[in-house]
Amino acid sequence: MKKILVLMGGESEEREVSLRSGQAVLQALKVKGYAAIPLDFTRDSLHKVMEIKPDAVFIALHGKKGEDGTVQGFLDLLGIPYTGSGVAASAICMNKILCKKIFAYEQIPTPDFFVLGREFLTEEKDDMDLLIDTIGLPMVIKAAGQGSSIGTYIVSDRTAAIEAIKNAREFDNEILAEKFIAGTEITVSILGNEDTQVLPLIEITSVNEFYDYQSKYTPGMCAHIIPARIDAAASDEIARIASRAYKSLNCRGFARVDLMIDGEGNPYVLEINTVPGMTEMSLVPDAARAAGMDFAQLVDHIIKLALENK
Repeated sequence: MKKILVLMGGESEEREVSLRSGQAVLQALKVKGYAAIPLDFTRDSLHKVMEIKPDAVFIALHGKKGEDGTVQGFLDLLGIPYTGSGVAASAICMNKILCKKIFAYEQIPTPDFFVLGREFLTEEKDDMDLLIDTIGLPMVIKAAGQGSSIGTYIVSDRTAAIEAIKNAREFDNEILAEKFIAGTEITVSILGNEDTQVLPLIEITSVNEFYDYQSKYTPGMCAHIIPARIDAAASDEIARIASRAYKSLNCRGFARVDLMIDGEGNPYVLEINTVPGMTEMSLVPDAARAAGMDFAQLVDHIIKLALENK
């Protein structure tokens, strides 16, 4: 019986969601016969990982100090296999700006973007003029290092853009401004290391203006449509682009690639989630079910991919 440590909770803004993911994973591991141990992971619990000496770790931590390569590096030092991507891929995918730069280099279609560093001043007319002239309105303002749409705003005028930048800076010093793509939101769940499996595509609809934190985690505020309402040729192209994005960042284990499809059918990759949610409302489990894989089988498969990494 393999001993699997489930890291959950943590110290990020996504703590509550992480606890829900972790508990769901914990129960699934027990169903599959693992000796599953939960750990609310903080800086004060580092020693507990070394004391437990697990055969593998299931990382159910979302956001900073969990999804950004820090925990992955700690586990690498200990020589303990873990689920999901390694240090570099985790760190880059968590940083929306670095991720977008890789997409641009790899010629993966992604919305036009503008980086707002510390030196960008909203009170400077020239700075705001350059931003609006480059990206146009409406635009999307995103805190660079957050997940679950925390610190993300869609704005349609200059005043709203200034306010959104100020709000996003409460979460991160670096801000990403992105061209707004009106259309259909699609997410692609991918499993695998060298050999990958693309799960059925999901179309996302939301009661709110976009698939924000409230929509993601409040029952009845979003819908996951499987299969996505796009034709077979478009579906194949989106799956191909998502796989390219996954492999270009050297993702492993499992991840979720989020895209927008504009009114002319052109796909744009927004970001990659290397520790996607595993709650009762999460997208990866829904995609797995559509592929004939129940939640316990999905968790078991992810653990086996982690052990394969070792």
